[in-house]
Amino acid sequence: MANIVQTFKNIFKIEELRQRIVFTIGILVVVRIGAYISLPGVDVVALHASSQTDSNSLLGLYDLFVGGALSNAAIFALGIMPYISASIVFQLAAIVMPQIQKMQREGEDGRRKINQYTRYLTVLIAALQAWGISVKIANPTNGATVVPFEGIGFIISSIIILTSGTIFLMWLGELITDRGLGNGISLIIFIGIIARLPSAIAQEISLVQANSRLWIVDVIMAGMLVFIVAAVILVTQGARRIPVQYAKRVVGKKTYGGTTQYIPLRVNTAGVMPIIFAQSMLFIPSTVLSFFPDSPGLASIAHLFSDRSYAYALIYSLVIIFFTYFYTAIVFNPKDVAENMKKQGGFIPGIRPGKPTADYVENILTRITLPGSVFLALIAILPTFIQNVLAVPPGFASFFGGTSLLIIVGVALDTLQQIESYLLMRHYDGFMKSGKIRGRANAGNVGGF
Repeated sequence: MANIVQTFKNIFKIEELRQRIVFTIGILVVVRIGAYISLPGVDVVALHASSQTDSNSLLGLYDLFVGGALSNAAIFALGIMPYISASIVFQLAAIVMPQIQKMQREGEDGRRKINQYTRYLTVLIAALQAWGISVKIANPTNGATVVPFEGIGFIISSIIILTSGTIFLMWLGELITDRGLGNGISLIIFIGIIARLPSAIAQEISLVQANSRLWIVDVIMAGMLVFIVAAVILVTQGARRIPVQYAKRVVGKKTYGGTTQYIPLRVNTAGVMPIIFAQSMLFIPSTVLSFFPDSPGLASIAHLFSDRSYAYALIYSLVIIFFTYFYTAIVFNPKDVAENMKKQGGFIPGIRPGKPTADYVENILTRITLPGSVFLALIAILPTFIQNVLAVPPGFASFFGGTSLLIIVGVALDTLQQIESYLLMRHYDGFMKSGKIRGRANAGNVGGF
């Protein structure tokens, strides 16, 4: 404990690190303030009474990522998600569009062009989503009057404000990345999710105080949460390291190469994206079926997509496993890794350069992705299990797995890795005395994602 306290003291001894932390906290405070400033023309009391965002719906998932800003009809209701969607679109487009593939190979200039096009697409996606959300706010399903003076003026003003809010958040995220600590976009999503934790804990405490739950159950859940977090950290950091030997080259009087580096193949290369894809896909039929609540013929089908159905858990798990392999194939290309190694004079001992190297890396990646995908599936269905078996409220149950826990752990590890690097550069002890904490983005030397 004393070592941890001393580490925190060392953090604030480094002027640059202290300034970056203060700057990051200041930006995140602005993000949270914007999540409570409602759109002009919205009756906030009537809005909260209408409760339009169910936690088990697509809007509820979206509201989770934006930190409750959607349920508040706030100016940051769209959050940073349109930018994430635009980035995913370009990642998928790179598979089928040679023009984007060419830009990716152009180095910094190509990345700058892709970033610019991503921003343009972000504005388009944000405007379309803003239009849909403004219509949803003005016409809640329970018929409440949330917007007393609704009309084309409210729709247009809401589209402009919500789209501007997304652009502003995108700019704040870039400021954090450049002048703050950690990845700004990830931290904005992180703070939105973690902001719900205090209210979720308070709700759980109120259940114990009202004798609606035994305190021993909460003790068991706390132990489970620690175990789950440890398992997520283990899998998130887990990697198969493939040795890469570089041949010696003599340039003038200097000798280059002759060293051994490693390709870190992550057990969970896809991150949280398979769960997001699977949730979005399974929410579509459940949302459509909700439009026909009185249809007896659709009742059995609707039951399959209920979060309390074992069939839903099985389908959900299989879809996650599929998308894990799918997204891994998108973000990690063994052929590109093999080509880059060949150009740099590197080779895997015992494996010929070129196609044999690509096949070797792909075979290993396929094998280690299977346990990673199964783990993702288990983590994804854990909140449903906690909610149904232990009768935990959905808000608190979401922190036991799924997208919430994976994002929190991943962003926390990356940010902690940056703090650790600053401490080690100034010859201070970090949080881990036995070794440097490796962030996901900087864990390897070759082919890392």
